Amino acid sequence: MEFRPCIDIHNGKVKQIVGGSLKDRGDFASENFVSEQDSRFYADMYRKSGIKGGHIILLNSVDSEYYEDTKEQAVMALEAYPQGLQVGGGITADNAMEFIDAGAAAVIVTSYVFKDGRINYANLNRLKDTVGSDRLVLDLSCRKKDGQYYIVTDRWQNFTDEAVTTELLDKLSSYCCEFLVHAVDVEGRVNGIEKELVAMLGSWGRIPVTYAGGVSSFDDLKCIRQLGQNHLNVTIGSALDLFGGEMEYDKVIAFCNNKEI
Repeated sequence: MEFRPCIDIHNGKVKQIVGGSLKDRGDFASENFVSEQDSRFYADMYRKSGIKGGHIILLNSVDSEYYEDTKEQAVMALEAYPQGLQVGGGITADNAMEFIDAGAAAVIVTSYVFKDGRINYANLNRLKDTVGSDRLVLDLSCRKKDGQYYIVTDRWQNFTDEAVTTELLDKLSSYCCEFLVHAVDVEGRVNGIEKELVAMLGSWGRIPVTYAGGVSSFDDLKCIRQLGQNHLNVTIGSALDLFGGEMEYDKVIAFCNNKEI
């Protein structure tokens, strides 16, 4: 299990938000933490720690008045840690190479691929042809409905018809190098993980999968390791001391590296 750090950017600021609260209207989000530091500060820290594969997420829509400020922060982080971070939020086949050229190790995509409620294979193939499967991460961020986890798009606001299953992972794994899965209903709530989702993702194990959402303690990390059969990587946001939480950054890294804490 690897620790994958994050830099979430909203309205031009590094933040931690409650995932289900995000709204395009008014660029609103319920905030857990707003950093006084810019994105470069966090990218430099991750670089010095030697941690790769973390993700930068642009939480504003491309139509937002704040998008350019948010994008500027994202590019700043990529330039500070070239080839060390992935980036997502509003990525399409038309702009993906701009972020790769700025230093992204990979681009992360949801809404462009899961369009109008279904997988848009034309867009998926365009992305794969543009950046290559080795630089494409598919974000399967999901919320529970009718007993299943369904992929949500457009900054987690709209449900698709695509359920997150091992069959879906099988179908999409040849297009990408990794899956990122935000459990949106618990994202930012620091109140425990989605154990059912973790167990399902951990039972698969063909390519890397990073789980994000609800981690609040080292007991949650132990649970992810066990239920995920040591197949899952993990992201921690609001619970991390870097973002106002109680879990110490260095101890999290040590735990994920199988060292005593």
